[in-house]
Amino acid sequence: MPRSVLITEGYFNLGFPSPPPALPPPPPASEIKPTGPRRGGSPPGPPARTHDSCVPIIFSVDQEQAGHKLRRLGNVLWRKEAEDLTGFSRALQVGSRLAMAEPVVGFVGVNASDINYAAGRYDPSVKTPFDVGFEGVGEVVALGLSASAHYAVGQAVAYIAPGSFAEYTVVPARAAAPVASVKPEYVTLPVSGTTAYISLKELGGLSEGKKVLVTAAAGGTGQFAVQLAKKAKCHVIGTCSSDKKSAFLKSIGCDRPINYNSKHVGSVLKQEYPSGVDLVYESVGGAMFDLAVDALATKGRLVVIGFVSGYQTPTGLAPVQAGALPATLLKKSAGVQGFFLDHYLSKYQVAMDHLLKMCAGGDLVCQVDLGDQSAGGRFVGLESVFRAVDHMYLGQNTGKIVVDLPPSVNSKL
Repeated sequence: MPRSVLITEGYFNLGFPSPPPALPPPPPASEIKPTGPRRGGSPPGPPARTHDSCVPIIFSVDQEQAGHKLRRLGNVLWRKEAEDLTGFSRALQVGSRLAMAEPVVGFVGVNASDINYAAGRYDPSVKTPFDVGFEGVGEVVALGLSASAHYAVGQAVAYIAPGSFAEYTVVPARAAAPVASVKPEYVTLPVSGTTAYISLKELGGLSEGKKVLVTAAAGGTGQFAVQLAKKAKCHVIGTCSSDKKSAFLKSIGCDRPINYNSKHVGSVLKQEYPSGVDLVYESVGGAMFDLAVDALATKGRLVVIGFVSGYQTPTGLAPVQAGALPATLLKKSAGVQGFFLDHYLSKYQVAMDHLLKMCAGGDLVCQVDLGDQSAGGRFVGLESVFRAVDHMYLGQNTGKIVVDLPPSVNSKL
């Protein structure tokens, strides 16, 4: 399918500093000319624009015919380069203001890795300010040409895209999945759901009767690891931080929840599972990682999908007993493997389709936490993303943390 873009949620976002000072109005569109055909070098830059004088101009580009880049001034998409697409090295720059649709209802998801991304650890070459957030659900407000064959304005979509903490977001068509409606449960799937689905399918080796340990089992991705392992007829053990979360885990089929604030995980595993566990789905790191390695059975495997206990440290890491790791793995013929979603994007669409079918059929619980029980109340508006992240790192969430972006909210950002 030709690579296209569509506009869903996101215009101002958390990577955008205060609006720039007002500049003189741009010249009329008729005075801004395309640069003409050219090869090599950089065409002259356009006059500066504020977010009030710039509008998105979206073209459809076949990836086989021409590469393309979306560029931003602050958070405002104002230029699209598409060499050899129309005979111009730069698409026409429009200086006149065009109407932009009002923001519509939407939701964005909060992930433990947001703090790592915001700290610049994913790509140290990226300089501030940059856009943050990974996923959301909202309505399409504008479309590229080829995207129009697959989507419609007003259609509800779940999407995965950098810079999703925003009221408008430009999303490649291949990164959006049609959903029945704009509701928060769908935000659980683009990152958390697909991470669990793909990692367990590709690396987990699930089969009937295997013992599976899921750490942070009541969190955004842990809840799906528990349910998918149970659907494979495995025996599932899940760690969590409260009796309330233990009750939630039991409700979704977890055979043995362990509240690590009242029970020592290592002791419980040694006493109740003396032969070890066949698979660990690990997202905590640090001491929990060490306990999980010790709990592996012969030929067991541990899949690392994160290490949340280290994300708030200066290095983003939590210490582990790495010196003993080779010997431990050797004695057990066991293995440890990492999983990073970006490396498995070829499996992404199949995973989303499967998860959406399960969700529609009532075969999957998509637990969301909108902050209704938090000290500051429901997470509403982009300014509450900060509270939502704190809520997660205090261990207070059950399920996926989601921020509500209703159209009526006047953002304080």
